[in-house]
Order: sequence, then structure tokens, then C-alpha cells
Amino acid sequence: MASVRQIQVSFDCAEPPRVARFWCEVLGYIPAADADEEWAACHDPTGAGPRLFFQRVPEGKTVKNRVHLDVRVGTGLKGAERLAALEAEGTRLEALGASRVRLLPADEENESCLVMRDVEGNEFCLD
Repeated sequence: MASVRQIQVSFDCAEPPRVARFWCEVLGYIPAADADEEWAACHDPTGAGPRLFFQRVPEGKTVKNRVHLDVRVGTGLKGAERLAALEAEGTRLEALGASRVRLLPADEENESCLVMRDVEGNEFCLD
């Protein structure tokens, strides 16, 4: 049986410190003390979540992400209660610089989720 390995999620970005501050606020993470203008990182203070790493790259984002984060704010909630939780968190994150893309309404298989973009345009979902 293979052992479970920890992962780090890496982001290419133009302004690593700015993007790291945004994700620290979203997730309640703690920023790395030794970051600079070329890179930044943050980690879950409980140790449960993956480390996030942000590295400066010269090119800008041009297409949809192939990987994205789902921020679980509506777990166990359904219908209007779930929508209210998604809307409340969406509003909080907009104040931090995020933008809304679209609401994916519930269907026969999935509950609603709110697609958003972070401060550099990377898509993520409030789920």
C-alpha cells in the first residue's frame, strides 16, 4: 500500500505577495515570514490543508485554469440556506478583491456553487 503524501498547490502569478495575502484571508492561512517579491507562501495553521506557493512569472494568465480550488463554504447545506452561505462568502471575498463569474444553480446531481476569480483572475469555486 502506497503512503499518503502531502501536497503543495503552486500558483504562477504577477504579484506573489498580493495573491498570497488574498488566499490567507480566504482560507485563514498564515503567510510565510521569509517571502519576497519573487515568491510567497502560506500554510494552514492546523496542518490539515496543503501549503500554497505563489511564484512570479513573466507571462499573464491567458486561458481557463486546468486546476482550481473549491472553497467549501456550503458543505451539508441545501437550497436557499446553501445559496445564502455562498452569497455571504462571495460578498466577503469581493471586498478582498475577488470577482464573481457566475452562479451554477443546483440540478438533479449537484448543489449550487459560485464561480469566482481571485485578485489575478484565477478561477475558484465557492462550493
